[in-house]
Amino acid sequence: MVDQVPYSTTMVDTNFVHDEDIQIDSIKARFRNVVKRHAELTERLSRDSDKMIFERLQREFDAAHASQTQEIYLEGEDWNDGVLATIRERVHMEADRKASGGSSMQIDSPLLEKVTYRAGSKVICCLEGARIGIQYETSFAGEPCEFYHCVLESKSFLEKMTVQEHTIPFFLPIREAENDLLSSNAMKFIDHVGELLQAYVDRREQVRLMKELYGNQIGDLYHSLPYHMIEFVMDDFECTRITVSLKYANLISVLPTRVRVMAWPLNSSPRREGGALPSHLVPSRLSYAEDALRILSLPEAFAEFVLNLTQALEDIFPSPSSNATTTSED
Repeated sequence: MVDQVPYSTTMVDTNFVHDEDIQIDSIKARFRNVVKRHAELTERLSRDSDKMIFERLQREFDAAHASQTQEIYLEGEDWNDGVLATIRERVHMEADRKASGGSSMQIDSPLLEKVTYRAGSKVICCLEGARIGIQYETSFAGEPCEFYHCVLESKSFLEKMTVQEHTIPFFLPIREAENDLLSSNAMKFIDHVGELLQAYVDRREQVRLMKELYGNQIGDLYHSLPYHMIEFVMDDFECTRITVSLKYANLISVLPTRVRVMAWPLNSSPRREGGALPSHLVPSRLSYAEDALRILSLPEAFAEFVLNLTQALEDIFPSPSSNATTTSED
């Protein structure tokens, strides 16, 4: 009876591992379903209202462009608080003129010319009702992506501005930026929102391009809505699973600051006495891959570390044939 204990223990351990694998696969499938349903619900809730706001604001911006008498390009220090003060003065003078019925003298004022300002990827113009409109143009790899809008208003020239409406994704912290920056430094607020949008688009497009180029090598992929946390699995290797985890320091980062790439050997060998895994089955970090992900865009880094992956895995987890060769040579 005593002689049967090790055999019985081994059988229980094998069944336990098998059941555990089934349970993990079930949890992963349920989690993927939750993520998918969440994405569909988010899109359904925001699609119609966001689309209506976008189309209305785009018509306003198009009308402002069509009626402009001058377009001023601002480079470097040309974009400053003085320019923003001039824009604010323009919108309030125009609102006052319309409120009082207007006059020919007022119309001849230089401040009432229809002027649009372009500062980098931002287009700033005066909108009806004492409002300032900012249109953000985003891009990736030199190609244009979406437009986003933010409309600022204030009751008078001396009062602080507030965000009246916008088409910025709800998961980007525009209200926090408004509370922290808009009342004290409106120019910094405008620039910060532009940085948030461009960084979000850059991270999103990096993931899209990586999936487009290397999707056949990528298994499960998860990311937060702003793409500042990204995880994916590479499991097309016969004996190893690679997990990649990326975290970005903040929402204006385009390269990750916390990177972990782990190689997980699949348990195809028996355990040692006492249940411990053999040393060649212990997970290992792939430092060279982590270094590439810190300094290169996702598609570039993926190509870089996959190129050397086979050799790196062979160095960490030698195959039985190479072990046998080494032993025979010894």
